[in-house]
Amino acid sequence: MTASRTARERVRAELTREIVEIARRQLATEGAGGLSLRAVAREMGMVSSAIYRYFPSRDDLLTTLIIDGYNALGEAVERADAAVPADDFPGRWAAVCHAVRDWALAHPHEYALLYGSPVPGYQAPQDTIGPRVRDLTVFGGILSAAQRAGALAPPTGPVEVDPALADEAEASLAALMPDVPGDALLRALSAWTSLYGWVSFEVFGQFKGAFADLRPAFDHSVKALGTMIGLTPSG
Repeated sequence: MTASRTARERVRAELTREIVEIARRQLATEGAGGLSLRAVAREMGMVSSAIYRYFPSRDDLLTTLIIDGYNALGEAVERADAAVPADDFPGRWAAVCHAVRDWALAHPHEYALLYGSPVPGYQAPQDTIGPRVRDLTVFGGILSAAQRAGALAPPTGPVEVDPALADEAEASLAALMPDVPGDALLRALSAWTSLYGWVSFEVFGQFKGAFADLRPAFDHSVKALGTMIGLTPSG
């Protein structure tokens, strides 16, 4: 009985993986809004009613794709960070930035699902939150470690920060970036969103014709954002 149940579980897991892979290919051709359980069932040679045993709705399938995407990006960022010496904070920041860009360029349709236009009618459930902040957790860890090591120096001529706004930043981001003061948190938030703004412009073709090679321009942006945060390379 146990062996039979295990065999059924293996078959179910394999069919689930196949459904998700076909759906991922659909993202490239139809976009997230065009994702269709019926179309996936047709490609698998499965009656449309059978696929609902695996994913009760299109939104359930979308949620799986979103969680998989966030986890894949998070893993890429974690690997990049782990490959740099722990006390090289500017190097870790640069590695994380390049990991985000490299993953997005290698998986443009999955990136579009995560950071493109919202899918009409879809509301992400709570279980997407943990995967969604994996990359930000790495970034927060870098800043917290730099702050504790005395290596997070505010740039010269910083913009004056409203104390109430700094307190709000500390309250909302303290779990991800412990020990980092509010003014640094606000700079970090600006840098993080600027990183994704750059990557989105590149993935969605907004830089077309601007640079012969975007890599040097991206490197410059990473350094400039690192300096804004307070992660200035030594020497």
